[in-house]
Amino acid sequence: MPKIYISIGSNQDAENRIRFGVEQLGYYFSELKLSKVYESEAVGFDGDNFLNLVASAKTQMTVSQVDQAFKQIEKAAGRIRGEAKFSNRTLDIDLLLYDDLVCEKPVRLPRGEVLYHAFVLLPLAEIAPDLKHPVAGKTYQNLWQSFINKDKQPLWPIDFEWQI
Repeated sequence: MPKIYISIGSNQDAENRIRFGVEQLGYYFSELKLSKVYESEAVGFDGDNFLNLVASAKTQMTVSQVDQAFKQIEKAAGRIRGEAKFSNRTLDIDLLLYDDLVCEKPVRLPRGEVLYHAFVLLPLAEIAPDLKHPVAGKTYQNLWQSFINKDKQPLWPIDFEWQI
């Protein structure tokens, strides 16, 4: 079964929306593994801080089916499509990796933000330190260690209660 890596984030009622999103992912996918939850400032706009994490899971779905499942979960959490790219988010779920697949459609894989956003790279390096980026050829642990924007993109782990 293919292994996928998923970015999950929110800055609107973030704790509840993150819990909801992870619970829903558990219905669609097996062997769900979660990073710590990290808090970070909004990137590209003035807004409330975000909570972010990365999950891994196993799936029998295709990339298109995974993407559709994410959109259904986001919609159920109150997300309205067509919002500005850099804006508040009720729930944002993105496919980062699908095994070592490299493609442009139906979604770009590996997702580009893996290499550019600390809120994606650090939690990914946490749960898959020895996995190699299928294009860069470096492990996520090495990519995080050499990430030059750590000071410009601060984030910190938070104590997160998973029980509702």
